[in-house]
Amino acid sequence: MGRTLVELFYDVVSPYSWLGFEVLCRYQHIWNIDLRLRPAFLGGVMQATGNKPPAMLPKRAEYMLKDVKRMAKYYQVPVQIAEEDFQRILSTSSLGAMRFITAIDMTQPRYLETLSREFWIRFWSQREDISQLENILSVARKAGLSPELSQKLLEMISSPAVKNRLKETTEEAIKYGAFGMPAVVAHFNGEPHLFFGSDRLELLGSVIGEKWLGPVPSVPSPKM
Repeated sequence: MGRTLVELFYDVVSPYSWLGFEVLCRYQHIWNIDLRLRPAFLGGVMQATGNKPPAMLPKRAEYMLKDVKRMAKYYQVPVQIAEEDFQRILSTSSLGAMRFITAIDMTQPRYLETLSREFWIRFWSQREDISQLENILSVARKAGLSPELSQKLLEMISSPAVKNRLKETTEEAIKYGAFGMPAVVAHFNGEPHLFFGSDRLELLGSVIGEKWLGPVPSVPSPKM
């Protein structure tokens, strides 16, 4: 049986996207899947679908504060969240960061996983800014990008090619039915299956015929 293509549409402003990202990165070495990371723009998805950030609904925000803390511990991902973070989320645009990540995907995709993770670490673990150019360069340095490559990517984020690529990826997520992130799309038995949220990965495994081993699975030893 062939490998199942699993696409992860994500934005680094989303803490749930980080949770789903880390678990799928672990399972790409265990399940019979090809994981494709698809950087997209959450703001565009929200606007197109009429969805609203959880922070705008007081009771939902109150629940999310507890939920993210529990999920971070269970998933073993260093997300740090506090009540004041909701205003930080609402006042931060991830567009520049997602264009930068899109540019690395277009030019040096081997850095995509590491760079995305470093953006999440800066915003959700260190709780620092990711919208200013100097901060984007700091993240790139942490991810191991050379100053020359980082400068090239900075120049690319204002190019029509990068802008269009991010827009097209975002529109593709919406076409699959996404209304938020993370949006996971598994291509199985000739059709796409959408799963929303980082807590649907066990169900994903069930649909594609793979065994769920918890959020932190141990990699099986090679057979002798």
